[in-house]
Amino acid sequence: MLGNDRSHGLWELSAPPPPHTAQLTEELTCDVVVIGAGYTGLSAALHLVRGGVNVCVLEAHEIGFGASGRNSGLVNAGMWMMPDVLVATLGATYGKRLINLLGEAPRDVFALVAQYRMECEADHRGTYHLAVGESGLSQLRERVAQWQRLGAKVELLDADQTAKRTGALGYKGSIFDTRAGTIQPLAYARGLARAALKEGAKIFTSSKVDSFERVGTGWSVKTELGRVRANWLVVSTDAYSLGPTMLIRNEEVLLPYFQISTYPLSDNLRKSILPNGGGTWDTKTVLSGFRLDNAGRLIVGSVGALESTGVHIHRAWARRHIRRIFPQLDEVEFETEWYGKIGMTSDHLPRLHTFGPNSVGISGYNGRGIAPGTVMGREIANLIIGKTDLAGMPLPVSKVTIPAFRSVREKYYEIGAQIAHLPIGRA
Repeated sequence: MLGNDRSHGLWELSAPPPPHTAQLTEELTCDVVVIGAGYTGLSAALHLVRGGVNVCVLEAHEIGFGASGRNSGLVNAGMWMMPDVLVATLGATYGKRLINLLGEAPRDVFALVAQYRMECEADHRGTYHLAVGESGLSQLRERVAQWQRLGAKVELLDADQTAKRTGALGYKGSIFDTRAGTIQPLAYARGLARAALKEGAKIFTSSKVDSFERVGTGWSVKTELGRVRANWLVVSTDAYSLGPTMLIRNEEVLLPYFQISTYPLSDNLRKSILPNGGGTWDTKTVLSGFRLDNAGRLIVGSVGALESTGVHIHRAWARRHIRRIFPQLDEVEFETEWYGKIGMTSDHLPRLHTFGPNSVGISGYNGRGIAPGTVMGREIANLIIGKTDLAGMPLPVSKVTIPAFRSVREKYYEIGAQIAHLPIGRA
């Protein structure tokens, strides 16, 4: 995308083309202006126009340019942290509200896909959280126990069951989450945009916001060649925030994550890997995961950036990792490679911010953007339409806070990932 083969890789190669959009070159007036055409902004726009609200979306680059078009495509339920910790962090009211919302969020994603017939390789056949070593298995036992107490349809598999279901060797067990699944992430972002346009939203790309300000009882949002005046402002940018929304990016520590895909595997090899569908990730600190796409390409990913010395180190790790867990894939050729950045907040939970009267934004999904971003966009729409108020939102309003030593920690993540991915590393 934008001439960079390592920005969106396989997803841009295999996604249907985006809907036609253009740069904003005029002055418009609407009910709501949304900054950012990722999952949250596009979902908010779609649900707003379905509620009879006039919406304009402004995107600095292209639809799905940020993490929405670069991620691994796992449609997960919940957040990274265990349910009990989430409730302890947010308190009983917000904690239970967020757990209930996100526990069923994958279902809502796949329902939207079906309703609008989105071509995005949607596969609602679960995910596998893989245990590395006894410590990883112990962690998964506690995680599955907490989810099962809440009635979630999750199952703890032993090592043999895990090997049979995933085809991968060396894992002590796994959690199989029937609520979850996989998707082609860039294709899904484009599908949301196409649906929003069909319902009546206006989407402008190559329209970076230079400023937004409160003028009278509304908002004035300026781009290079245009302006939008609106009653409501939605800020739906995240790790790739620019200009006046950079405060959102600065609230997060950015974690690099890369992915590498093979060419399509033969039918025999393809049947030996995740024969029942799904995607995976593991319990390591420098985590990794794998999945297949509809064409039978194996996609592996882990922490790290494909730049400078990281290109050779991470690529070599991917080859060794594939050989280790899938001995039948002794010789594979890579077709695409790409990487992006995950916005991590201090407590690994999203943030709900306001920027003045009639303004709202939710960001900081910590690598769980597909399902949470979709339902959070819907909740933003419900707030604006009047179906709820700020006190009824799934998150409390919080102030933007900048983490200490942010830039140092970001460099540490990449250095640590490269060390872990060397042949003498433990990743």
